[in-house]
Amino acid sequence: MRRVIIMGAAGRDFHNFNVFFRKNKDFKVVCFTATQIPNIAGRKYPKELAGKRYPRGIPILPESKLTDSIKKFKADIVVFSYSDISHNYVMHKASEVIAAGADFWLLGLSSSVLKSRKKIVSICASRTGAGKSQTTRLICDILQAEGVRFSAIRHPMPYGDLKKQAVQMFSKMADLDRHKCTIEEREEYEPHVRRGNTIFAGVDYELILKQAEKISDVIVWDGGNNDLPFYKSDLHIVVVDPFRVGDETVYHPGEANVRFADIVIINKVDTASRKDVKLLNENIRKLNRRAVILEATSPCIVDKPELIRNRKVVVVEDGPTLTHGGMSFGIGIVAAKKFRAKKIVDPRPYVIGSIQKAYVKYPQISMLIPALGYGQKQIRELEKSINSVPADSIVMATPVDLHKLMTLNKPTAKVNYELRIKSVDKLKMFLKKHLRI
Repeated sequence: MRRVIIMGAAGRDFHNFNVFFRKNKDFKVVCFTATQIPNIAGRKYPKELAGKRYPRGIPILPESKLTDSIKKFKADIVVFSYSDISHNYVMHKASEVIAAGADFWLLGLSSSVLKSRKKIVSICASRTGAGKSQTTRLICDILQAEGVRFSAIRHPMPYGDLKKQAVQMFSKMADLDRHKCTIEEREEYEPHVRRGNTIFAGVDYELILKQAEKISDVIVWDGGNNDLPFYKSDLHIVVVDPFRVGDETVYHPGEANVRFADIVIINKVDTASRKDVKLLNENIRKLNRRAVILEATSPCIVDKPELIRNRKVVVVEDGPTLTHGGMSFGIGIVAAKKFRAKKIVDPRPYVIGSIQKAYVKYPQISMLIPALGYGQKQIRELEKSINSVPADSIVMATPVDLHKLMTLNKPTAKVNYELRIKSVDKLKMFLKKHLRI
């Protein structure tokens, strides 16, 4: 029986364990390691989810202790199980593992996808922040207009009590409070719930699938963090970003997503240069000659533009896009410039705690505040940081209504954005063909 360490970030790692390792008597998982997400390391994957072969659960240790863990547990194999990571970084980790005496594994789709009795359309991306969530919402809108019974299943974000989060169902706003969702979770779930859609998430995606199949004829995989889908897709849609041309060829597993996509959507063509869009198109063709390529725009919609025009503003943006997504700006900065803010105030001298530390860890972030909120302490630090910035108003570009989670001392201009496909009829045709709707 070979001893295994699974490297992860509270998502793909748990899924790979559940699907491939949990009942496999040829392997014994000795620990998980954790990175990217705060407050994951130091916990256990609970025995209730780990199964009969793991009566004490499985420890989750810091990735920084990877070499020590390989030696301590005499691990034979290390399985890399998280996403939105450069190929260069992945191979550095492979070198560390090999030097410590273990094999380095990546599980492919055949080892990690579950099959459904219902039709599956998966929406993934080449990088975090490309516009995958907008695309998912558009697909759901199309299915709703066609009268199709559907639900969405979201890539995992189990940052709380894992036992209680095994299967989560969100169909009304109160469900978000009941499950004690973080800001990062709310950014993904709130837009679906406000549309009247049901969305599932959690830890055990086999159990989640069974629940979704009960109420759906089509299931929409709402991918996250540019990860691969957890289910075998009937139609695989991948969103790419012209502001990060080249990343689709050098990030894991974004490149794999592009390579097996049925449809590739080049988003943000209204704000990107035509030169970059053309180059991105060429890169896609080198990776995947059979995929249909569609172009899309992401126009920003502001509810109170008068709170931006000629005002000093502080911009709050979607967190993951700016952190491990690597972007230096988002739709909030676009809106501030479009509606001619008098000044975008640099928040860095005023932020505190973990928000302040984010600028050190992710130096590309500058004239904005990332909406980080993985726990109550960080939410309070975010609240104090926003309130401390000497601005006239807030440009709020996270999908979450932060006013429900904190008290802000400035008026807020809310920025929304939805996907606009140039050839939407072509997209509808593919949905009908592959999903038989």
